[in-house]
Amino acid sequence: MESQLFSLLQIKSIILKNRIVVSPMCQYSAKDGFANNWHLVHLGARAIGGAGLIIQEATAVSPEGRISPDDLGIWSDEHIEKYREITEFILQENSFPGIQLAHAGRKASTSAPWQGHRKLTVTEEGWQTVAPSSIKFSEDEAEPPLELDAQGIKKVIDDFREAARRSREAGYKVVEIHAAHGYLLHQFLSPLCNKRTDEYGGSFENRIRLLLEVTEAVKQEWPSDLPLFVRISGTDWAEGGWNVEESVKLSKILKEMGVDVIDCSSGGAVLHQQIPVEPGYQVFIAEQVKKEAGIHTGAVGLITEAEQAEEILEKGQADLIFFARESLRDPNLGLTFATRLDADVIWPKQYERAKPRKRNK
Repeated sequence: MESQLFSLLQIKSIILKNRIVVSPMCQYSAKDGFANNWHLVHLGARAIGGAGLIIQEATAVSPEGRISPDDLGIWSDEHIEKYREITEFILQENSFPGIQLAHAGRKASTSAPWQGHRKLTVTEEGWQTVAPSSIKFSEDEAEPPLELDAQGIKKVIDDFREAARRSREAGYKVVEIHAAHGYLLHQFLSPLCNKRTDEYGGSFENRIRLLLEVTEAVKQEWPSDLPLFVRISGTDWAEGGWNVEESVKLSKILKEMGVDVIDCSSGGAVLHQQIPVEPGYQVFIAEQVKKEAGIHTGAVGLITEAEQAEEILEKGQADLIFFARESLRDPNLGLTFATRLDADVIWPKQYERAKPRKRNK
C-alpha cells in the first residue's frame, strides 16, 4: 500500500510532496531580528533532508514581540534580504518555505534556554512586555506586563499586516499565525490570561476578536492563492482555561475566513497546567478539530517514528505531521522515514550514492 506520509497534498496553489512539516523551532541565534548563515544552513539542511514544508521559527512582528533578544524578526524591510536567500534555497531543493508570525506578549523579554530562560529586566537587554491584562506569567517576575490599550491593539494588528507583506516579498509560500503556547494571541483567547472587560475580553466572541482581526489583516497582504495556517493551543490543560470545544468553534470561524490548516498544539498559557505527556498526546486535538470543523489539521508533539506518523494519517486523525525535536535530531527526516516505509522518493543527487537499497518484504 502506498505510504500516506509520502502522499501529495495540494493546499491552494501549492502541492506538498509529502506530509512531513518541520515545525517552527526557535534557534535563539539572531541579532536585532536579522537572520544569518545559521538559519540558512539549519533550514536549508531540512529541505535537503526531504521535508515537504519547512516552517521558520516564531518570527517577531515587532521588537517587543520577541521571546528573547536573539529571536528572528520581520518588523523591518531590511530583514527581507537574508530571508530571500533562505526561501530561494528551500524552493531549489523541492520543498516549500513557510514562516510563523508571532508576538510573545507577556512571555517576551527572556534569555535564551542556555542562559537560563529567565525574564530580562530593562537594564539587561530586556524590555517592557505587553498583554491583554496586567498579569504576570510567573510570580517571581519583577514587573507585570502592560495592559494593551486600543492604540496598542491597533499596533499589533498593523504589525502582523506588515509582517505578512514582508513575508510575501521574501518569498515564503506559507504563513502561519502563532496563536498558541501562551503567546500574545493565545493570551487573548484564554480566560486565565485575559481579564479584560472591553470588547476584547469576557465572552468567547470577545476573546477571539484580536485573532480574527489579525487574520483579516494578514489576508489583506497575503496572496489568496497561498496557504494560511494558524497554530493554536487546543487546550490550556488547566481548569477554567481555553478548551478543545472552543478550539473547534474557533476553527470553524477561521475556516470560513479562508484559513487552510489548523496546526494543533497545546498548553503554554499558565505555569499550573497539567499536561499528560506521552507519545502523540496532542493528536486527539487535531482529530477532533479536523472532524468537527471540517478543516485540514496538523498533528504535533512526541511524534518520533515513521510508523507512528503513518498510522495517524491512515486513521484520518490529521492531514500533516509536524516534527520538532525529532527534526533537530535528524535533519534528513524525510529521507530517513522514506527508507523506513519503503517509499520511493527522489534523493538529492549529491546524496544518491548513500541511498539504502529497498528492504526485502
